[in-house]
Amino acid sequence: MKLVQISEITNSLKRNKLRTFLTGFSIAWGIFMLILLLAAGNGLKNGVTSNFADMSNNKLQLFASFTSMPYDGYPKGRKIDMNRTDSVFLANSFPEIDQVYALYDLGYKTIYNHKKYISTEIKALEPSYLEMDKIDITDGRKLNRLDMVENRKVIILNEKDAKLLFGTRSAVNHNVTLDNLTYTIIGVYSGERSSWHSEAYIPLSTAQSIYNTSHSIQQIVCSIQGLYTLEANDTFNNKMQKRLSKKHDYHPEDRNAIWIWNSMSDYLQTIKIFGAISMFVWIIGIGTLIAGIVGVSNIMLITVRERTKEFGIRKALGAKPSSIIRLIIAESLVVTGGFGYIGMFLGIAVTEGINKIIAHSTTSGGEEGMPVIFQNPTIDLRIAVMATLVLIIAGVLAGYFPARKAVAIKPVEALKYE
Repeated sequence: MKLVQISEITNSLKRNKLRTFLTGFSIAWGIFMLILLLAAGNGLKNGVTSNFADMSNNKLQLFASFTSMPYDGYPKGRKIDMNRTDSVFLANSFPEIDQVYALYDLGYKTIYNHKKYISTEIKALEPSYLEMDKIDITDGRKLNRLDMVENRKVIILNEKDAKLLFGTRSAVNHNVTLDNLTYTIIGVYSGERSSWHSEAYIPLSTAQSIYNTSHSIQQIVCSIQGLYTLEANDTFNNKMQKRLSKKHDYHPEDRNAIWIWNSMSDYLQTIKIFGAISMFVWIIGIGTLIAGIVGVSNIMLITVRERTKEFGIRKALGAKPSSIIRLIIAESLVVTGGFGYIGMFLGIAVTEGINKIIAHSTTSGGEEGMPVIFQNPTIDLRIAVMATLVLIIAGVLAGYFPARKAVAIKPVEALKYE
């Protein structure tokens, strides 16, 4: 771009400061709001879906409870008990079930180590459950088959609980007291994995022998395969509920007798909801961008009309129509490009700043393990650049077509134009 043309562009923009500001503000605001909207949508989606990161999405849990409906002579409020036969029944009756794991929840109990103690939820389970539930052992080992066969009094603690009991020392191979019995710590798992509260794990066979629960099972956990839609999971849940009701003699419509929680259904429902939210955010964002384009187009149209007389003088002095059009396009590029970059920079800066504040509050003051609602509210830089380019192109076209029409007018007519 020639120095003379740059000077002309600068003088033109200075003469029309308000018009230049309104054009630039429309561009910068459109880009800024688009980035904020998309970042907010991403932050909400990232926050909620991150809660599934440490969970198996193909997990189905069954909880034995009480009936809520009378059936076949039985009153409501009858206790339903599950046992080993239910595990075999599920494994053999449903081809969708890959693995079955038994679990017994002993509730919250106090674990002692000399004068120090913690309160945690004790779960008695089979060793393979730890693999499915993505429990990350950071020190020591997991439960194994011999622990089950020999009814060993061994326990796995949450690393935060282990730190409360033993400080910076390794807790592995140390003893703790649970219900007046001594347990040996064989492993410590990552505290980030726990949700809302801490849990400790002991072998299921040990709990059954110590607490005289025979072969009673409070929970059965299954891994399921081949169910990738909400409809397929709902159909499977209903089929399982009917077969279990027949086995345990309760009403087929009674959902409280044996409560079924399907993590895949929850996951698919969440993805569906946030797909709709993302679409809504995009519609609002694109609407904001279109509003910016319309604003730029109107201002550029007014700008060219106001300068029709100036174009007539330039043509009368020998300026070519192409040079006038190039001047308008250059002005459009300077305004749209400059303010577009400002809007993009501010949008990215604000979203990155919010992201850092959220990350800092999570690591310093947030409660570990609590469900996340908002996380990483940023967008792909390519989207911000593309949106800016769209506005720049719109601004150039908005200046080009009216300018081409204006320079087509004869100099004499243009000089008379008001």
